[in-house]
Amino acid sequence: MGILQIASLLIVLAAVFGVINYFFLRLPQSIGILIVALAVSFTAMALDVAFPTLELATTTRAMVLEIDFSDALLEGMLGLLLFAGALHVKMEDLREQAWVVLLMATMGVGLSVAVVGVGFSWLTGMPILVALVFGTIISPTDPVAVLGVLREANLRKSLETKIAGESLFNDGVAYVVFLVLVGLAFGDAGGHGAGEAEQNALVGALLLFVQEAFGGAALGAALGWMTFRVMRRIDDYTLEVLITLALAFGGYELAIALHVSAPIMAVVAGLMIGDVGMKYGMSEITRDYVNAFWKMIDEILNAVLFLLIGIEVFAVAFDASFLRAAAFAVVLGLVARLAAVAIPVLMLRPFRAFGRDVIPIMTWGGLKGGISVALALSLPAGEWKPLILTCTYVVVVFSIIVQGLTIAPLARRLSREPELM
Repeated sequence: MGILQIASLLIVLAAVFGVINYFFLRLPQSIGILIVALAVSFTAMALDVAFPTLELATTTRAMVLEIDFSDALLEGMLGLLLFAGALHVKMEDLREQAWVVLLMATMGVGLSVAVVGVGFSWLTGMPILVALVFGTIISPTDPVAVLGVLREANLRKSLETKIAGESLFNDGVAYVVFLVLVGLAFGDAGGHGAGEAEQNALVGALLLFVQEAFGGAALGAALGWMTFRVMRRIDDYTLEVLITLALAFGGYELAIALHVSAPIMAVVAGLMIGDVGMKYGMSEITRDYVNAFWKMIDEILNAVLFLLIGIEVFAVAFDASFLRAAAFAVVLGLVARLAAVAIPVLMLRPFRAFGRDVIPIMTWGGLKGGISVALALSLPAGEWKPLILTCTYVVVVFSIIVQGLTIAPLARRLSREPELM
């Protein structure tokens, strides 16, 4: 099928599954669509076993494999989703939580990667560098999943900003760390000696990190500022909406071409337009249209993304021998998330007050999502890829369904105490 046919089919399925969820399951839309997609996928597999002549699962698997999920998300949908998420996070709120967000999105990611990598290597015998790559895959919280659940949780503003800001930035940081570790784990040392090759690899990894992370932030700030300067001279809401769309699409592709972090670019540009652009570059009617447009983009792409996660089960080679490792990965991911949240909070506690609910809510609310699946699918073929892909998929599905459906009740239960920062 062509791109238009695939896109049409996905939108139709997302709408149909959304209707089923609306009338029967009554769950948050994204989670409901994922559950319906999983139910349909497993039903197709079961029918294939009961009636082999149908070849239903085989046909569906062939169609799913035509969709390059990794490219579709990492080089297409992700820029729009991150831009839309950042657009609704206000800079003044983010500044108040800057140190919390910074430590969790940097030190927290590093701690999580280390905990998962060491633990998974110990359990499976996987080489430590490859296990650390797996750590980067399941460590970042997915802003798409997190921000979707936040709408249902009714969190206080300070805690919502912590979670939203951290999820937007740790996603970009983790993606850069992933690129660095993949280069170290799967790169070819060529004809250098072992010591020289290792030294060159580490220097190259450091340079890549600096180029990707700081380059992406600088590009996002520059493009966001230039877009703001243009928009403040225009008073035409249709054109201004189009300009924000051009910034999200064009800036993301430019970042890829310049070999800087496109996710970080999208977040910084979105923050710039959502704060400076909204305040000083748009009329009230333009603000309303821009907000409504990007909310719709967010909702539609969310629905399609969670549908894709549900049907990607056909791309995962499930093996009974992987189940123990997958269950361990779920527990390990939660322990790593606890370390990523608790240690920065404990470091900052002498300098500022935190509510007792911050650590449990941010730990349990650190949902994984499509980005983890996309990163796992993008790995080079090798003996460990099927195990990594299966464990990643189980972690993501558990995270979205179990954690996603219980975080709002948990938040309501814990939020009865007096509000703290």
